[in-house]
Amino acid sequence: MTTSSNFGVALSEEEHLSLSNAISVLSMDAVEKAQSGHPGMPMGMSDVAVVLFSQFLRFDPRHPDWADRDRFILSAGHGSMLLYSLLYLTGYKDLSLEELKNFRRLGYKTAGHPEYGALQGVETTTGPLGQGFANAVGMAIAERHLNVRFGDDLIDHRVWVVASDGCLMEGLSHEAASLAGHLGLGRMNVLWDDNKISIDGSTDLTSSDDVQERFLSYGWHVVECDGHDPKHIACAIREAASEQRPSLIDCRTIIGCGAPTKAGKSISHGAPLGKEEVAAVRAAINWSHPPFVIPEDISKLGLSLGNRGAKEFDCWTERLLNSSKKENFNRSISGVLPASLTEAVNAHKKSMSINQPRIATRVSSQKILEVIVPILVELLGGSADLSSSNNTKVDSQELLNRNNYGGRYIHYGVREHAMVAAINGMALHKGVIPYGGTFLVFTDYCRPSIRLAALMGIRCIFIMTHDSIGLGEDGPTHQPVEHLSSLRAIPNLVVFRPADAVETAEAWQLALQRRSGPSILALTRQNVPTVRVRHSEFNLSSKGGYVLANAKGERRASIIASGSEIEIAIAAKAQLDLEGIHTAVVSVPSLDLFMAQEPFYINHVFGSSVRVVVEAGVRQCWDRFLGDNDAFIGMSGFGASGSCQELYRHFKITVSNIVNAVKERI
Repeated sequence: MTTSSNFGVALSEEEHLSLSNAISVLSMDAVEKAQSGHPGMPMGMSDVAVVLFSQFLRFDPRHPDWADRDRFILSAGHGSMLLYSLLYLTGYKDLSLEELKNFRRLGYKTAGHPEYGALQGVETTTGPLGQGFANAVGMAIAERHLNVRFGDDLIDHRVWVVASDGCLMEGLSHEAASLAGHLGLGRMNVLWDDNKISIDGSTDLTSSDDVQERFLSYGWHVVECDGHDPKHIACAIREAASEQRPSLIDCRTIIGCGAPTKAGKSISHGAPLGKEEVAAVRAAINWSHPPFVIPEDISKLGLSLGNRGAKEFDCWTERLLNSSKKENFNRSISGVLPASLTEAVNAHKKSMSINQPRIATRVSSQKILEVIVPILVELLGGSADLSSSNNTKVDSQELLNRNNYGGRYIHYGVREHAMVAAINGMALHKGVIPYGGTFLVFTDYCRPSIRLAALMGIRCIFIMTHDSIGLGEDGPTHQPVEHLSSLRAIPNLVVFRPADAVETAEAWQLALQRRSGPSILALTRQNVPTVRVRHSEFNLSSKGGYVLANAKGERRASIIASGSEIEIAIAAKAQLDLEGIHTAVVSVPSLDLFMAQEPFYINHVFGSSVRVVVEAGVRQCWDRFLGDNDAFIGMSGFGASGSCQELYRHFKITVSNIVNAVKERI
């Protein structure tokens, strides 16, 4: 080896070839044994990967959570054996040879697509193309933001992405690349596996745009290289790393490189090469070793790449120990909330209960943000061009832009999908607690990234306003009716639909405390009254549902509602009480949290008498709680254009309809 001017080392031609071949062979053998998978991409990108890991990537397998490590994102997640081979060869302790032998098998960590949390060194869950690319934008934002807070001594790293032709076709990557260029995220470098092959065949079948020109128009730096020439690759990466702009490195590669009859063909993309072709590859590259056997000299070489990060980690650790910012840095990276937050939220709740404002819950969200933002410096917000409608920005938040990475609010533009994917990336990076807003109906634009946040179990907060037909005149294109049910169907996603300013504050508190998954706050456009007029230090929303108004005598009916329909439920109770029909009102700000409670609690809250559920959405997610003698009052189709009051009457979500439903059933 010869010492390089880069972070790592420049390998000799022989050393480079041995590691590249090891990656290719491990990848094709694992796919062959599994009888499923994608051998072509790892074989085509092995040369690029070796150059990156040997000369440029700053990492330490012994400390995979090192806060100032470079992030390596395999956006083309179908090529997972590229990543697994690299992690194994460079010494990540939890990736054994046994894991590689059991690639794609139940019970092992080497899933078909990389899964965050399953293996050290896997920075994000990828597979849906373009997601990793957009996650990387969020990571690059977080890196620059934390660099302003803590300085070069503690935060000064890069984000490296391997992206496929398919990643760059996905609309998500277009949104994300545009945003990255606008923000000038020079710490983001994308290695494009430009092999011009997709599953169906040549990319010429579906694409004729000039990708390089497209990225130049976004404000990126673009450089190309021969993806199988180590010197060309290193030169291109070095040029990209010196740029102040994000860089696209166009790596001209051959899919399935080394396969005598299948290289450069779509047949090598997503299927095992077959025994004959595997044998032919071995013969072509002079690899005489049986499957999953790596010669000792190659093993030592791979481990040496991992070992080189130890010194840099030790130097960084010493800087941290001597830093006056150590305590704040450790707390920010750990994600622990400041102790003063609970007291501040409770004081705000008490104020709301006393003053009893009649305001939209989107405004209530803004009011609790005015309390939280000064206390929780990690909070980093934004909106997809709807800041004044989502009420996601408060006066104390400066804008984060290319001239001020220390800002705490991002204008994402009309890029809902990129916003949520970038938020995921920020949460994965750690050091910030991200949130972003748009209209609830537009969760359809970003649902894949919301789902991945839930799958990864990361703390992201999504503020989704204009949550029902109550938004009024914009009509059915903007009125969500099926969205609450469809979002509640996503495992590990908690949906909050608070009724007033107090429940909104509680929802924010719970979302911030929830570190095991994302939360959605579905908020109203229209004004609603304060219904929690008696202050409680305990967060009543934490159980998902509770009796808001008890029956005056033996309960004969329960009106169960969420959000804006609580006001209607309380009015219906008042009328039923006058008629001697003792009725309780149950508020369910989070059906997801409520369903996680013990059956005894659920039955106690809902009661055993007649149940009438009221929600301005479809019935689907409530059926499990409704018997033959119960009722649902809500939506069964799309909305319409009209005023909020007109629409509630038109769709019969009214006091009189609730009262009649109860009286017909008791």
